[in-house]
Order: sequence, then C-alpha cells, then structure tokens
Amino acid sequence: MMNLLIKKMRRFEYIKAFNSPFKRPKLKWYFGKIAIGTPYFYPRRWVDHPDKPGYQKAVPKKIGFDFVDLGWKTKWSDTDYRFEWSPLISFVFFKWQIAVMVIPEEQSHYWEAWLYYNNDTDKTKSQKERVKQCKKFFPLNYTIFDGKTKTKVNYYNKILKKKYI
Repeated sequence: MMNLLIKKMRRFEYIKAFNSPFKRPKLKWYFGKIAIGTPYFYPRRWVDHPDKPGYQKAVPKKIGFDFVDLGWKTKWSDTDYRFEWSPLISFVFFKWQIAVMVIPEEQSHYWEAWLYYNNDTDKTKSQKERVKQCKKFFPLNYTIFDGKTKTKVNYYNKILKKKYI
C-alpha cells in the first residue's frame, strides 16, 4: 500500500524540470491517426475476457485520455537511473489521436541526470550546489567514437542552462 502511495505522489514530478537548472524540454505535438504508444502499446482499455472468467483482455480505446508519466527504472543501485520513455498526454477519438510529448534534447542523459538531481541531491543546498553534487556523483562524461576520431563529451554542457554549466 505504501509503494502505491509513493508512486501516486511522484506522478507528474517531471513538471519540476521546467523550473530547474536543466534546459526546458520541448513540447512535441502529434495530430493524426492513432500512432503514438502509451507507452508501449496503442491506447487501449481492459475488459473482462468473455471466454475466460477472471481474466481480462485489451481492446482499442475509442474515446479517452491517457496520461503517461516519465518512465524510468534503477539498474544496479538506487541511484543508477535508466530512462525508459518520455511523459505524454494522449487523447483518442475513434481512429484519431492528439498527443503532447515532453521531449528534451539528449533525452536519455537529460532524464537520468534530472532524476538524480531531483531524487538524490541535498535539497537544503542551492541549485548550483546541487548541480555540482550531481556532476560529482552522477558524471555524464563519455567518449564518442565515430570510426575515425574519438571525442570527449560532457552531457551536462548540453542539458543544463548556461548559468549552471
């Protein structure tokens, strides 16, 4: 019961990213036939299975909303975040869909660093001190190799607002 309560409290937590040291994510809009998953499958609802009592089956959603929270998991430790999917809001009306997705640059690095910043830095400190803590304990330094040259990249330089770099 407590886990469910914690999950509900964390819903829409990603909205804090809009007012943080991280660059604001862009909103990407989609209008058209149903094509955007929520998150893995097209919008659907669950109904009782007519042939198997006690079981349910998925059927396409005809009309309705879906609110998909930021998808993430931890891998090897409590602070080893892995990005799964971006948040989105979807509205379906028969075979048509309107979706608004929250898409930052460098999605994977952005959301993983933001999760560490939001969940694991000392909230009694200033934003600059928290970013410093983030860089120290959750570094985003990578070497990219394109077949000919190696380039070192610090993704904090790409995902943070200028005054926090």
